[in-house]
Amino acid sequence: MLGMPVATLRVWERRYGLTAAALSPGGQRLYSAEDVKRLALLKQLTGLGHAIGRLAALDLAQLRGVAATHAQARAAAPALARTAPSAAWRLVVVGEALATRLQRPALLRRLGRAVELFGSYADLAQASAALAGQPPADVWLVHQPQLQADWAAALAAAQPGPARVAVLYGYAPEAVCEALADRGVALLREPQPDVVLVQWLQALQALPAALSRPAAPATAGAAPRRWSDAALAEFAAASTSVACECPRHVAELLVQLSRFEAYSAQCAHRSPADAALHDFLGRVAGDARTRFEAALEQVALHDGLLLPPGAT
Repeated sequence: MLGMPVATLRVWERRYGLTAAALSPGGQRLYSAEDVKRLALLKQLTGLGHAIGRLAALDLAQLRGVAATHAQARAAAPALARTAPSAAWRLVVVGEALATRLQRPALLRRLGRAVELFGSYADLAQASAALAGQPPADVWLVHQPQLQADWAAALAAAQPGPARVAVLYGYAPEAVCEALADRGVALLREPQPDVVLVQWLQALQALPAALSRPAAPATAGAAPRRWSDAALAEFAAASTSVACECPRHVAELLVQLSRFEAYSAQCAHRSPADAALHDFLGRVAGDARTRFEAALEQVALHDGLLLPPGAT
C-alpha cells in the first residue's frame, strides 16, 4: 500500500518506536487504518527532506499539519497569480443577533482569521443600500429565522454581486431550501453551537467562489492545464492510502476532462455547424477542467496532501 521497503519500516519502528502494531497469533504485525495514514504521510514528508527523527513523535493530526504547510506553499504561487485576497475576510452581516455573536472573542479565535464585519443590517434591502458603491464583500451572512417563498426574490433584488451568500435559518419549506441551494446559497439550520457555526464559516472561506455558485456558461480561452497526466497519476497513486477516495477520483476526472478537451479541438469537422459544436464542447470541457483543478487544490489542502508536481 505504501510502496515502502519492509526493512525501512522495521528500522523506523526499532529506532524511533514509530508504531505499536498489534501482533496476530502467527506473529505478523497488524496495522490499523490510522497507522497506514500516518506512515503514508511520514513517507511523503521524509521524501521532501524532513528528518524522520523529528517526525516520528508526531501524531496523525500533527503530521497533517506539516503536510498542509507544504500543500499551502505549493498552492500559494499559482493562487496569488489568480487572486490577491485581502488580509481580512470581509463579511456583510444581516441580523443583529448574528452580528453580535460573530463578535465574540472566543468564536473569532476559533475561526482563526481576521474578519472585517459590515453590519448589522435589519434586512437585505438595508444592507444593499448601505453598501452601494463600496468594494465587494467576500460573504453575505444572513440570519433569517423564517424563509418564505418570496425570499429568493428579495435576495436577487439586494444584488450581493460576486459575494457568496450564506443563510442561517430556523424554518423554511423544503422547496425554498432547494431553490436557494440551486442558486449556490449555503444553508445552515439553527440552533447551532458556536463550534458548528465556526466550522460552517471555515468551509465557506475554504471554498473557491467559483465553486460556491452555480456554474457559469463556458467562456473562450480556458486557462492552460496546471498538471500533466503523469503528475495527476502520481498524485492519485500517492493518495490511495487515505481513507477518502475523493483525491484520486478528482485527479482521474481531470485526466478525462483534459483528454476530451484535446479531442474536441482535434475532432474532424464535417460542416461549420459541426465545427461550432466541437468548439463549444471544448470550451465546456476546459471550463470544467479549471474548476476541477481548483477542487483538487482544495481537496489536497483539506487532507494534508501534497499537490501534484509541476503546477504552473
